[in-house]
Amino acid sequence: MELCVTLEDLRPGTILLAPTGISTPYESVTGLQASGAQVQSVLREAQLDLSAVCLRTESSKVELIWAFMGSAKGTDYPERAFTPMLNRYTRPDLALADQSQAIARKAGGGLAGIKALVAETEAQFFYAHPNLRFTDDRDTVPLLSCGLTPGACVDINTYLIASLRAAGYDAGYIYGYFFPSGSANTTYDQHCWVITRCDGEILEWDIAHHLKAGLGASQPGLNPHPGRRVALGYAMGQQYTFNGTIIHTRLLAEPHRINTTTGEAERIGLTAEWRD
Repeated sequence: MELCVTLEDLRPGTILLAPTGISTPYESVTGLQASGAQVQSVLREAQLDLSAVCLRTESSKVELIWAFMGSAKGTDYPERAFTPMLNRYTRPDLALADQSQAIARKAGGGLAGIKALVAETEAQFFYAHPNLRFTDDRDTVPLLSCGLTPGACVDINTYLIASLRAAGYDAGYIYGYFFPSGSANTTYDQHCWVITRCDGEILEWDIAHHLKAGLGASQPGLNPHPGRRVALGYAMGQQYTFNGTIIHTRLLAEPHRINTTTGEAERIGLTAEWRD
């Protein structure tokens, strides 16, 4: 099984940063190959058990191919996926923290508390891709309480992760790609979802797909909207150091173009294809 990501219209000599991938209960990455670019180094994220490859392009078109195999029985999500990363993408403001704790407590805690926070998050959004995110220019994740907020998977799961962790739950933010059924195994954008762990049970949540497909109240489980998803990483707010420059990125599922002077990471248009 392979995930092939194609980038075009690149200038030779461009520096790219791409994830090496992770293992989940479903698939495990066994290798990464590149055509049209040379690997310069393998970088480690400072706080997480994640790595990325730094590449220099040799042509205007680059293909990155991750090889996968089915995970061995008993493979779990990486433990570090549950590590709270307190940064502007994950830190709730005091109002959101207080409300999340109250909602979970009123529901009785445990799994009932998780479900109550999922329902509360779902009630705050309608599915859309806004030009401005509700967290833009903020140092914390704010409480939403007036009307519905436009948001896609990144926005919705940012709110959910902040709420769950504020209430004391183990939760992880997982991201990669989703290939809808009937799409010829092709997509042009990343996707993310949330995992929770309570009393030893791990559940997966995809509020965005429930909203997008009009499926009603969110239930645990992957692919409420039929398709295949492939995880490449976890956690928001990462940094890698390349040639003395710290590269900051919200998350790294798609390869990013890197400005090696400023450390700015820029998303690039791409085509992703899954090959069984």
